[in-house]
Amino acid sequence: MRLTIFWERMSTHFGAAYADSFARDHVMSELGGRTVHEALDAGWDAKSVWRAVCQAVDVPAELR
Repeated sequence: MRLTIFWERMSTHFGAAYADSFARDHVMSELGGRTVHEALDAGWDAKSVWRAVCQAVDVPAELR
């Protein structure tokens, strides 16, 4: 998954204003105690991060 697609999905689910805030501030156990930005910066691929977000916040199936 390309990062552009990842951020589009984040924006669709959370809204444009909240997506980046969630990605910077929400520490997720699914990402090893990292935020979305920290996981991406550490080399996690966008698809794995998106799957973790989906699991953590119950993203509806049609947005996965």
